[in-house]
Amino acid sequence: MKTLGQFIREKRDELDLSLRELARRIDVSAAFLSDIELGRRYPSDDVMQELCRVLKVSRRELDNYDPRPPVEDLKRLSELNPKYGIAFRTIVDQNITPEEILKLRSQQSDKKKKE
Repeated sequence: MKTLGQFIREKRDELDLSLRELARRIDVSAAFLSDIELGRRYPSDDVMQELCRVLKVSRRELDNYDPRPPVEDLKRLSELNPKYGIAFRTIVDQNITPEEILKLRSQQSDKKKKE
């Protein structure tokens, strides 16, 4: 699976943008963008939004390559609906793999497309 940095670099190359040009357009240093592409650093939400705008991709598409756990999102969901907390605890307790979760999600998407 591609990393976030690899995906950004591919999109940058597709748009024929240099690292410096993309960095200028999203208002970050070239060194910072290089670190993102090399997987040494991760962009903030604001930088992710700017990357989406310039690279012409959706936030969801970029998030697919971001390996960082969405801890704050999970906390917020659990606070709003305790069933999320129970579901997350079940995943941890039963050692359900990420591949199993993604497979289930894919099956649900396929089912919705058929409907």
